[in-house]
Amino acid sequence: MRIGEVAQRSGVSARMLRHYDALGLVTPGARTGSGYREYTAADVTRIFHVESLRSLGLSLREVGQALDDPTFAPAELVAALKKRSAERIRAEQGLLARLEHIDESGPDDWEQVLGIVAQLSALASATPDHRQRAALIVDDRQSPVAALVDSLLNEADLNVAGALRWAVARSGTGAVVPLVAAAADRDVVRRRRAVAALIDIPGDEATTALRAAVVDPDVEIRAGAVLELADRVDDVPPEALVSLIVDGVRDVDAADALAALARRTAAGDQIAEPLVRALVDAPAGVRCRVAQALGEIPGAIAHDALLHLRDDDDQMVASTAAYLVGLRQ
Repeated sequence: MRIGEVAQRSGVSARMLRHYDALGLVTPGARTGSGYREYTAADVTRIFHVESLRSLGLSLREVGQALDDPTFAPAELVAALKKRSAERIRAEQGLLARLEHIDESGPDDWEQVLGIVAQLSALASATPDHRQRAALIVDDRQSPVAALVDSLLNEADLNVAGALRWAVARSGTGAVVPLVAAAADRDVVRRRRAVAALIDIPGDEATTALRAAVVDPDVEIRAGAVLELADRVDDVPPEALVSLIVDGVRDVDAADALAALARRTAAGDQIAEPLVRALVDAPAGVRCRVAQALGEIPGAIAHDALLHLRDDDDQMVASTAAYLVGLRQ
């Protein structure tokens, strides 16, 4: 086949075929009676091999090496191509993220764009001091909120993380959406950081997000969310606070929150019920913590439970209950 026919059938331009010929990559191996060079079937097959390897990201030099060197190791090249592609994808994703952050800020002129780029660069600095300064000089109107959230979620330095939490809280409800997404992340560290940031943000949107965090499998996240909710709303589920007391996780804070909730809602008996249920078959440590919590809950159910605990087999539980009954009387 002549070059024009090969170009038409293969989809490779005649110009590229001539380039392949000049490089010695695919050279027509036959001639017509008139002396014109023609591509054989083997040549056409090689053209398709060249195109297939190019589609994997190989350079023409690497393609020639792959096809002609009998000692060529394809596994090594494929591994190198994977690494090269991953690096390129990361770079492109980083660029896309920066562009999205700039677009999110809605800049009006190039000076604002350059300011945002400078802040993004500082937030990505390898020096903690630079990152901290970038967080502390945020502009409420122009700083890229999603970038601040991303930086907070990935920040290991405690001082920088504190500055970023302040910056994210200052940005207001605009940070809630990316924080809610992070609160559902599979990485528990990112979830903890997201919920801790939501705790610093007032308003209904953050409160709704905290309600979802009450059932998180991580006890630290649950504790932070439910204790914050107890300060914000009156319909926080008492069982969530009781579980903290049973588990011994911020149990003093949980007991205080239950007592405050009981006083605000005048629902001491309803709040005491899950505490009393937690006493069933509970070890002595749990019974002691529950008794301490019951001491602050008004109502007959809490009082009767303490009277019963005065006769507990464990001396510490019995003494605690007796002391609390005395205070109530």
